[in-house]
Amino acid sequence: MEEIRETIKHFIIDQFGFLGPQIVIFMISLLPVMEVRGGIPAGAFLEEGFISTVLISTAGNIAPVLPVLLLFQPVSRLLRKIDLYNKFYHWLYDRVMQKGTKVKKYGGYGLILFTAVPVPSTGAYSACLAAIVFGVPVRTAFLGISVGVVIAGIIVGIVSYPLF
Repeated sequence: MEEIRETIKHFIIDQFGFLGPQIVIFMISLLPVMEVRGGIPAGAFLEEGFISTVLISTAGNIAPVLPVLLLFQPVSRLLRKIDLYNKFYHWLYDRVMQKGTKVKKYGGYGLILFTAVPVPSTGAYSACLAAIVFGVPVRTAFLGISVGVVIAGIIVGIVSYPLF
């Protein structure tokens, strides 16, 4: 396990070390799929403090939420004219419909639950799409997703920091 840890640590430092650990954590947390589940372990690998890593990762994960909530539908309307994107859009829509039952039932509170549980396909980006599909108002969606990201960040930090 120690060898794997060192390999990952050296990879992160070799590829992104010139940016500084805080920027690396923030950038990883911005990425779909990675989000706080990637940013916080990266902070642990880079030996950044627990609290600063959780705060930076949480901020990085929340940063794209409002732009996604505001811009996804208008941009998608334009891109759906492209066959490949249209197929992706429908696949994504079907996936959100399957996973978003809590959001449909509980609105903003459902978004907190949906985002707070740090498992695959339940991060801020997926929650944004669920909010859009189920018509959750932007203000409510942003608040619910943000609270969920904070909770997920704390959970991921508590679970992952002792491992790294």
